[in-house]
Amino acid sequence: MLRFLETVLITVVFGLLFTWLRVPLSWMLGPLAGVLLWTGFTRRQLSFPLWLRNVGLVLLGYAMGLAFTADSARQIVTQLPWMLLATVLTVGFSLLMAGLLTRFTGIDAASSAIGSIPGGLSQMVVLAEEVQGADQTVVAFLQTIRLLTVIFVVPFLAVHSLSNGPGADLSTSSPASASSASSIFGEPYTWVLLAGFVLAAALLSVRLKLPTPWFLGPLAAAALLTVSGYPPPHLPSPMILAAQWCLGVYLGLGIKLTSLAGWRRLLPLSVISGLFIVGFSLALSFWFSSMHPMSVATAFLGTSPGGMTEMGVTATTVHADVSLVVAYQMFRILFILFVVPYGLRWAFRARSTRPENR
Repeated sequence: MLRFLETVLITVVFGLLFTWLRVPLSWMLGPLAGVLLWTGFTRRQLSFPLWLRNVGLVLLGYAMGLAFTADSARQIVTQLPWMLLATVLTVGFSLLMAGLLTRFTGIDAASSAIGSIPGGLSQMVVLAEEVQGADQTVVAFLQTIRLLTVIFVVPFLAVHSLSNGPGADLSTSSPASASSASSIFGEPYTWVLLAGFVLAAALLSVRLKLPTPWFLGPLAAAALLTVSGYPPPHLPSPMILAAQWCLGVYLGLGIKLTSLAGWRRLLPLSVISGLFIVGFSLALSFWFSSMHPMSVATAFLGTSPGGMTEMGVTATTVHADVSLVVAYQMFRILFILFVVPYGLRWAFRARSTRPENR
């Protein structure tokens, strides 16, 4: 209990510090950095229960599922082939960069691949637990550097170079419709039913052995309700921050920088890899905007390897098509979370069974 209280104190202080410094995802990266620095300099052991990590995954999965509106679903249907093409090209280019990282740094291929694929910091680190041979420390390091690179570079380019001025915001009608449909959740018993439905979806995902089940189950449950015309209520901001805090602490405890001997050599190559992936997305956006009636900013934010929330907020700022950006980001996330893990498991299982690797 004392170690847990020490963990809470240290990570909350760093969360507040990163918030004051206006660091993106401050309540995930702040606690993560706090754990790393505190354990690295003091050599003290901190404690954090696994069930709190799962609570954080449930809350974030639910919140992300709310963005899957009927409008974004229609966008996915109409541009499904192009979303699939963009996702496959992005994943393929990320794996190419992962291969170069493996060649020049010597880290194992599984860690490099999972660390380079733009599927989200928390989801990819959790996935690393499920792929044989993957090192969570390397995966978290690569995903953190990629995430920071994308969060700082993509909005800067979108705001200062690709902004197309005032334009239509297709999300303007969403709040009213959501408020009307959410009236069914006004009674206390409906909240109990909603919580039970989300929890049942998470447990079913665990039973089916889906990748990151505590995240995918609630995401699917919230998305199903939203698309059906009965969007559940949004979570209060403190709950989202608490979920980010849970994951940040858990990820920080899973990273052992002392075991990553070549991190000084890995850092600049990770940044370069992230910049190359952003550059690839920018080139892809010019091609997509020439093939479809969408702005370069919309295409860039839709294909960029960033988070759906961050790219959606940036889309609003530059007057891009928010629903289309969300649709592309959601498709990439779902594709990576549902398809890529099975492909990676198969590839590295087959690789480990080769005679020369026995």
